[in-house]
Order: sequence, then structure tokens, then C-alpha cells
Amino acid sequence: ESIAAQKPYDPKQSKRRVLGIDIDIRAHNRQQIESHPFAYLIDMFEGSSIDPAMIERTRDYAAGFKTVLVSLDSNHTADHVLAELKGYGPIVTEGSYCLVFDTVVEDLPDDLFPNRPWSQSNNPKGAVRDFLGLCAAGDITDLQGAECAFEIDHELEAKLMVSSAPSGYLRRSPR
Repeated sequence: ESIAAQKPYDPKQSKRRVLGIDIDIRAHNRQQIESHPFAYLIDMFEGSSIDPAMIERTRDYAAGFKTVLVSLDSNHTADHVLAELKGYGPIVTEGSYCLVFDTVVEDLPDDLFPNRPWSQSNNPKGAVRDFLGLCAAGDITDLQGAECAFEIDHELEAKLMVSSAPSGYLRRSPR
């Protein structure tokens, strides 16, 4: 079939989606997102990202997609991020990524974050280490019951040269 005879690509028919989860989607933010030219590709859930009902809702949402990438960037305490990794890591598809932002907190002086619950000893990078340990022990399984294996993609990180997420680019690898 010639290129001229092929149907033109229609981005509005895309099966790709972005799902944003936030504890509080403010009216002005919602309005900006809903008025964006790509709004038809964006869905929003309001609530706590670590609420078991939210995790289940998100897992149901992601179930029909061939490729799932997860990006975590909310509360930066180790417990919160580890709960997110346990909840959302299993929906990341093999070869895709779970991006954990602000792991750099561990490498910065605590006085940069006054009035925040996270610190050099309580941060996303610590949660990443704990999560990778759970994966290595076989304690994290995907939605089909298979063990989840993740590795830090240091090669991707090196290409970026500057990042707020050192050791936070987790690629799901086949077991």
C-alpha cells in the first residue's frame, strides 16, 4: 500500500493517556489542564496516591494499556515513596520505567528543606533502595503474580548529566 493511500495519523485517536493523581487538584490547575490542547489525553484522579482505593482504581485504569510508565513526585518521605513504589511499581510494564523524582534530597544539606518532613535520612532515594531490595527478595509481584524486577538505569541518568532524580530511573526488566 502506498503512503498516499494510508490513512493520515489522527492524534485524537491515540490510545496513549496521561493520568495525574493529586491529593488536591485546585480549580485553577484543573481549568488550565482541561483547556490545554492535549486535554483529551489527560485524566485526573483526586485523592491520596497511597490510599489503597486509589491504587486499585489506578491499577484498573492501567490494565488495558500495552505500556505503562509511572512517575512519582509527591510527598518525598521514604515511607510515602515506598508505599507508592509498592502500589504502582507492579503496573509498570517490562521495559518501561518507574521514575522516582527528587532522590537528590539525600545528597543535599538538610537546611535546604526547612519545614519539610523529608531529609537526608528520610527521602525518595532511601525508598528506592528499600524497594529494589524487596524486588530482589521476590516480595513485589505484578498484577499477574509474576515477580517484579527493577534496575536503576545509570546509562539513561548519565545521558541527562543533570537530574533531580539520581538513582531514580527504575527500568522494569524481565525476570
